[in-house]
Amino acid sequence: MSKQHHYTTTLRWTGNQGTGTSNYKAFERSHTIETNGKPIIHGSSDPSFRGDPTKYNPEELFLSSLSSCHMLWYLHLCAVNGVQVTRYTDQAMGTMEESSDGSGKFTQVMLNPTVVVSKKSMIDKAHELHGQANQKCFIANSVNFSVQHNAICQAIQ
Repeated sequence: MSKQHHYTTTLRWTGNQGTGTSNYKAFERSHTIETNGKPIIHGSSDPSFRGDPTKYNPEELFLSSLSSCHMLWYLHLCAVNGVQVTRYTDQAMGTMEESSDGSGKFTQVMLNPTVVVSKKSMIDKAHELHGQANQKCFIANSVNFSVQHNAICQAIQ
């Protein structure tokens, strides 16, 4: 039997410069993303689309969602399989293709996690578990393209 989980966020546009959307250049793309009891995320569009480069854009947040979902599943799988991870970083990369009509979509994402485990004997299992994490990730299972990973696993020793 499946369980449903429900999530809510509040998005507020903060970029009205006094004339609203009277023309394409008249407004900022700034906004906030809020969820009860959590810090506010300040967002904008990508600078290519007149956004503020100092704020997160939806594409970065999307890529971060894929990366963090993979990491959380991976750490869970490592814990239940006796692989002791001591450090994890990911330099995720995504490609979005823009169409001539201005629409677009992500066509690929490559996760590049670097994992450090406590013993050299854990490295093979550490590599293997990335595939399982990729299969279990809620976000990766929700997109219409495959999420690849190019993991580096190494031991402290």
